[in-house]
Amino acid sequence: QVQVVESGGGSVQAGGSLRLSCAASGYTFSTYCMSWFRQAPGKEREGVAHISSAGTATYADSVKGRFTISRDNAKNTLYLQMNGLKPEDSAMYYCAAQRFSWCGGGVYIWGKGTLVTISS
Repeated sequence: QVQVVESGGGSVQAGGSLRLSCAASGYTFSTYCMSWFRQAPGKEREGVAHISSAGTATYADSVKGRFTISRDNAKNTLYLQMNGLKPEDSAMYYCAAQRFSWCGGGVYIWGKGTLVTISS
């Protein structure tokens, strides 16, 4: 079964850190771009960070310098290290596998999400 499953969400105070994980199975994880998206209540889903199969990472301006996306192809796992968290980072965070090795070709698989709540 092809799937990605997120974990690591929770509630922290502003300025704190969280690390999200995404375990992939059922497909060749290493050959696809992987992404983190988030959706806050009443807002559209937005891309947070993406990492190509070659390891090239890109970030939304709102998280640059605070979030780091990484992948461990041996473990079929994607990570998002989030530091300096702000209340506006509160959202449901989704892991996604994109359609190609490069990023920007559209999402192939969505996870169910993990909730991040940041208190001020």
